[in-house]
Parts: sequence; C-alpha cells; structure tokens
Amino acid sequence: MTSSSPKTVVEVLNAASDYLAGKGVDEPRLAAEYLAGRLLNCKRLELYAKHNQILSEKQLDAMRRGTKRVAGGEPVQYVIGQWDFMGHTFKVDRRALIPRPETELLVEQVLACEALWRGSKPAVAEIGAGSGCIVISLALARPGALYLALDVSDEALELASENAAGLGVAGGIAFAHDDLCDLIEPSSLDAIVANLPYVATADYEKLPAHIKDHEPRVALDGGPSGLSVIEGAVQDASMALKPGGRLFLEIGDTQAGAVSRLLKEAGFDAIAVVKDLRGHDRVIAAALAV
Repeated sequence: MTSSSPKTVVEVLNAASDYLAGKGVDEPRLAAEYLAGRLLNCKRLELYAKHNQILSEKQLDAMRRGTKRVAGGEPVQYVIGQWDFMGHTFKVDRRALIPRPETELLVEQVLACEALWRGSKPAVAEIGAGSGCIVISLALARPGALYLALDVSDEALELASENAAGLGVAGGIAFAHDDLCDLIEPSSLDAIVANLPYVATADYEKLPAHIKDHEPRVALDGGPSGLSVIEGAVQDASMALKPGGRLFLEIGDTQAGAVSRLLKEAGFDAIAVVKDLRGHDRVIAAALAV
C-alpha cells in the first residue's frame, strides 16, 4: 500500500489484500479485514456495511503500517493487539502465545464436567497460563470457584493479569510464578487445566516463520519428544489433586497414547480423549484414582 491508495474501506481492503497476497501471507483477505476491523473498531463482518466509508489520512497511515507489519511476517493478532476467545476479547502480544480456536475445546471440556462444579467453590489451577485466556474464561463462566494461574514467564503473568483486570475478574484469580507443588498443599485441588508446550523440538524448528519468529518458544517447544513439560505436569498433578480430582490437558494430535500411559503410571483413571473439529486428538481428561 502506498500514499496513492484508494480512500474507501472496500478499496483499501482490496489494496491491502493484494499487497499481502504478493508477500505470500496466508489468507490475505482475512488479515486485511482484521486490520480494518480493528482500525474502525468493529467486527470483521460489520465491515460490509462500511465498504463505502471514506477513510481519513490518519486511518490510511495506520492501515499501511499494520499491513506492512503483517507482510513482514508478524502475526495479525499481535498487530491488532487483541483476539477473541470463548466470546471474550483478550489483549495479545509477544509476551504469550496467541489463543487458538482448538483451545476453546479444552475450556469447554472443563465447563462440561458436572462432577467438578457440583461442590461449592472448587479449587481450580491452570499451569502455563500465558495470556490467561483459559483461566479467565473459566472464571467468567463459573465465578464461584477458586482460581490459581501459574506460569514460568513473568511477562506472561503480567499480560494475564492485565486481561483479568480488563475483563473484570482480577479479584477472583491468583497469579503466581511458582511451581505447583511449591505453592499448593498435597491433595488440595479439585481440577488442573493446562495447555502446555507439546511441539517436539525438531518440529518446532519447522514451524512457519510467523509462529517461530514471533511467539514465545517457551510456550511451544516441548523438548525432544514434545512431552517434557507435560510429563512433569502430570507428576505434579498427581500430588496436588484430591482423590477423584480432574486433570485436563491439550495435547498434540499424535500424543494421546503416550500421554495416556503417563497418566496411568501416575495413578489416573477414567481417561478420555476428545477430538477437535478436524478429527484430531486434542484434549485428554482424567481423574486421579480414589
């Protein structure tokens, strides 16, 4: 896009889409629409009612800057600074992983566990909170529980705290940079939920540049097998959960068998694997044996 770019929304969308396509950006029209929607403070689908709106030179400059950043490989989510998850808008930036639609399945499985929510004030911890999208979505849907969010990154915890404040649940979630078993008494939690790094190191090196060069490696690289962090979390969960307590994990699409074995060895049963909309294994849930 140059200073001679057209002035209406639809013309700017067309120009931005063509420019991004020429730079090899995936789904260039979609990226252009997200940029324009952020610029005009509206949902992407609402842009169709604004196609003939004339943009100011200030708006055009902002659209050009955003388009160039996306063309340079930066994820559009970081450029617009926000992303929707479970019907809520979260602040996103380089401090944490971008929330994925697949992770909504993880939240949905926790919310659907009737046994967990039957008691009063269940204690729920998230390991690897990142942007906070999981624990905050749970707190918004089930405000009566006690929530703890842990992460190894102080920057991620800062972002999660900002999101909790922005969505009105800061008072209902404790954030901490601690190991679970250093902070929690044994057999004290009703549930643990986690979307931990599960990409094998060799596969991490093959990830697209817009992921590998921009999102935090600590949130993606799960070691040689992809299971290094998950294995430790399963062991911690076996000590921190009450008998019958539930563990919910997002996993890679080839890891269900290996994670199931880890769970059985750590004393879990009632193991269930849930597939995502593409038919890939995505979530595994289990209960600590009574």
